[in-house]
Formats: sequence, structure tokens, C-alpha cells
Amino acid sequence: MIFSMTPLDKLIAHFEKFPGTGIRQARRFAFHILTLKPEQADELAGLVTSLKNSVVLCPSCYRYYSESGERQPLCSICRNPNRDRSKLLVVARDSDTEAIERSGVYDGLYFILGGTVSLLHNPKDEQRVRSGALLGCLTTRLKEDHLMEVILGFSVSPDGENTARFVENHLEPVLKGTAVSLTHLGRGLSTGSELEYADPETIKSALQSRTK
Repeated sequence: MIFSMTPLDKLIAHFEKFPGTGIRQARRFAFHILTLKPEQADELAGLVTSLKNSVVLCPSCYRYYSESGERQPLCSICRNPNRDRSKLLVVARDSDTEAIERSGVYDGLYFILGGTVSLLHNPKDEQRVRSGALLGCLTTRLKEDHLMEVILGFSVSPDGENTARFVENHLEPVLKGTAVSLTHLGRGLSTGSELEYADPETIKSALQSRTK
């Protein structure tokens, strides 16, 4: 007998696809929505729909940002003339940049890779991350911004370390013969920790003690 999925089943299945969300938490999210008042549910649905119209992808760093007022071609970080353009910090996700910005210790530019490369060498992981776009960004930075350092800012986990090696292998041929140094976050992040959940002092320590 074939059972068709109910709207509740479909909603749970969607929540289960969220990063770090298992079936139990997905079910909690779905049943929580059932407890919302009609106007609250309508507001939530409207916010989800409006994201596609108000949040865009920065063509330079690939960070999502909200457009306010006049349309801006770049996110606020990339178009900020006070940022140090000699430094480029490569991270896996948007949430990592938010954690680093909260620390207040980094003043350079970013590149969002779009995910990590699994230690299991899943080809889909390599297709998902923006390695080709990163090379293009790096070439542009070398020509226009007097780039001096590329920092690999990935979580201290098997997948994070494998992603760092993957990116390093892509960047080394481009950086060979240049004065640009390739560094990694140093002491501060404990093994297995996710960058987006690190506190400001931990991130500050990791950035200040980065190594080649």
C-alpha cells in the first residue's frame, strides 16, 4: 500500500534538511508551527517568501545580504572603503562571517565557500563549494587590491580540515611566485568545534595566532 505524504509530513521532511537538524528536532519545529496563531503563521510564511526578493548574493564574496533602499551591487563589507583589502578570509558559511564580525578583531574581506568538502570525498561536495569562483576572486584581488594574505578559516573538525586541504591545493598554483602568504587559524578553537558557535574571545585568539 502506498501512503501519500500529508502537508505535516512534507513540512517535517523540509525541516529535516536544515543543517544540524535531525528528525526529532524537525518534528518539534513542525508541531510548534501548529501552535501559532493564524496571523503569526501568515507572518512567518510572508517572511520566508520575502527572503527571495529582499536578500541577494554578493557577487564578490558570495555572502547573502539584505538590500535596503537603493539597490547595492555589493554587500556592506565588500563596498566598505575602510576594510583592509590586503587580507582575504575564506570561510565555509555566512554564519561564520557573522561570528567573526562579532569578535571585532578582523577588518579584511571575506569569501564564502558555500559549504565544506566531506572527508568521505563525496563528488557532490566538491561541486557545491565555490572553488572556481574562489580562484576568480583571488585573481581579481591579486590585480586590484594588493592582496598579501589568504586566511583559511574553517572549523576544527575532520570535514573542516579536509576542506582546508582541498582549498589549499586549489590556491597554491595561483599563489606560487607571489608575495601572498597562506595562513590558517591558530590556537583558540578546540578540536571538533564549529566556527559559527565560537565566542568572540576564542575567535580573536584563533585569528591572532594564525600560522602559515
